[in-house]
Amino acid sequence: MIPVKQAAHEFLEHRRIAVTGVSRSPKDHGANVVYKRLRDRGYTVFAVNPNADQVEGDTCYHDLKSVPGGVEAVVIATSPAHAEDTMRECVSLGIGRVWMHRGPGAGSVSEQATAYGRANGVTVIDGGCPCMFDPTADVGHKVMHAFGVGHMPKQV
Repeated sequence: MIPVKQAAHEFLEHRRIAVTGVSRSPKDHGANVVYKRLRDRGYTVFAVNPNADQVEGDTCYHDLKSVPGGVEAVVIATSPAHAEDTMRECVSLGIGRVWMHRGPGAGSVSEQATAYGRANGVTVIDGGCPCMFDPTADVGHKVMHAFGVGHMPKQV
């Protein structure tokens, strides 16, 4: 186990990141917020949604294996029911860093997905949001982190 701050730093050092669960009708959807923040901070970010061809004005991929050139890390921002399938796809593709997003609500965290990923050598951050850590952080997310919103683990 490593401190979550270290895991977050290592996750965000990767520049090719996929975000699953990005919505066609975004509003304040957590996946879309993370997707846009990563994109705006200069990451090469890929939207993944099996039911969309385009989101946020960008190409959307139906699964991780369809992303040209692959990715180095994945933010899972789907329902927990889909997290384990996504984790299995990450393992099969050799993706070693996965962040299961969780904001004020239930989020995407799945105990089964976490256990499967860790058993297969994946560094899994099971809670919180990448926007809580620099270089993607903002004041609002830092405040949420300070108050424990998103159930950020201390170690992963």
